[in-house]
Amino acid sequence: KAISAAMKGAGLDAEFVGGLRVTSDEAMELVERTLSREINPGLVKGIEQFGGRALGVPGNEAFIGERISGWSQDEGREVSLGRVGRVTGFDLSRIQAAISTEIVPVVSPIASEKGTLLSLNVNADLAASALAAELKATKLVYLSDVLGLMKDPKDESTLIHSIKADEVEALIADGTISGGMIPKVRSSVEALRAGVGKVHMIDGRIPHSLLLEIFTTEGIGTEIVK
Repeated sequence: KAISAAMKGAGLDAEFVGGLRVTSDEAMELVERTLSREINPGLVKGIEQFGGRALGVPGNEAFIGERISGWSQDEGREVSLGRVGRVTGFDLSRIQAAISTEIVPVVSPIASEKGTLLSLNVNADLAASALAAELKATKLVYLSDVLGLMKDPKDESTLIHSIKADEVEALIADGTISGGMIPKVRSSVEALRAGVGKVHMIDGRIPHSLLLEIFTTEGIGTEIVK
């Protein structure tokens, strides 16, 4: 939302293909500024205000990536997404050093393109999934502004509390999972297949949402399991 607002302020239209933001060279400058120099420091400051210790890490110092295309339903073919990529390699030195000293690393979802070193816009869910898998995390938790995965996005009573990874594609095919939820759910499945124990999707606006999801039997969001 912050990126869309920045693009609107600059007179640039926001375009999405398969839940991924099409990113021109001009838009990439706004994306990098918003993620690495505005949102990232803001998150670090927020953690520190609550007594934690945090370190901001620009994603292009940790992620190596390559460009990807996207499937256009309207055109029925793969189309260019511009400066959009996926994570294919890592330099985790700063992240691991922070973790070893109980400092929270806050990493922006930007990768350095292999060969050109240009910055690439990486979907935040895909970046988190790749990082969780590389770190061999026990859990991957997505915090957003929705309760979790719902059969009807407009009806919170249809929240799916638990779903198996092999059930995901059927829900995408029948339209239950759509838009920006597609990369989030698919990245969850990729993380599970790479060795992450369990994935959770929860509403970060709910007080103590992490504790309620992890330490109660029913939880408050959606868990995706193998």
